[in-house]
Amino acid sequence: MRDLTINTVLARQILVNFIRSEVTRVGYSRAVVGLSGGIDSALSCALAVAALGAENVLAVRMPYKSSSADSLAHAELLIEQLEVPHKTIEITDMVEPLFAVDKNITKLRKGNIMARQRMIVLYDQSEVFKGLVIGTSNKTEILLGYSTQFGDAASAMNPLGDLYKTQLRQLSRAMNIPAPIIDKPPSADLWGGQTDEGELGFTYEEVDKLLYLLIDQRYSQQECVEEGFDEKFVDSVLARIRRNQFKRMLPPVAKLSNRTVGYDFLYLRDWGT
Repeated sequence: MRDLTINTVLARQILVNFIRSEVTRVGYSRAVVGLSGGIDSALSCALAVAALGAENVLAVRMPYKSSSADSLAHAELLIEQLEVPHKTIEITDMVEPLFAVDKNITKLRKGNIMARQRMIVLYDQSEVFKGLVIGTSNKTEILLGYSTQFGDAASAMNPLGDLYKTQLRQLSRAMNIPAPIIDKPPSADLWGGQTDEGELGFTYEEVDKLLYLLIDQRYSQQECVEEGFDEKFVDSVLARIRRNQFKRMLPPVAKLSNRTVGYDFLYLRDWGT
């Protein structure tokens, strides 16, 4: 019951069609992707290229002064492989003045500021390139709330949001994403030595199996424990999912009228197109 194997041929087809449809239905033909050197953004970029053509996808690298040299090098590997137009825009001078406002600023706050500044850059380049911003957050991150609201969680559309991290790796291999990108420890590269799994306290492989049972198979807490998961682990993951529900929703609107946006004024996203 924990088999997360996907049909990569079918998944690629669905996601390529999704990007092409979502971009063109609103009158665009181009896309912008923030390329971090990690597997998520690499796969989003490759899917966008398959959907729109390499010349219509802008890859933007946005390093901070402490960013790993490997991140830039791995992003370059993908840029060369896909032959996409690209820009490198360093964010150091953009964020340092805000860091300086509070001498007690924490790593977490700095990380959030950098994530949001990168999205400012991406949306500015979206206007310059006339392309929509493609999201890079996977299903594991979305469920756990492991992202920055209005930072890396922001996008015009997200092709990866229904792929667990382990499934994303399968599709990345099938689409020939460079091995150094797939094989390295996942990291937001917000500070030296930072890794996703180090911050989370568990591996993606471990949590994906639990999330699959909880979310896709609708298992109860007790049923997950009976499947062999530690009770404290199950409880902590469920608590994260519930605590971060607000990140997965549009901001609630206070209802005053007969037709309130999000309550009674409800149309599909593609209404009018």
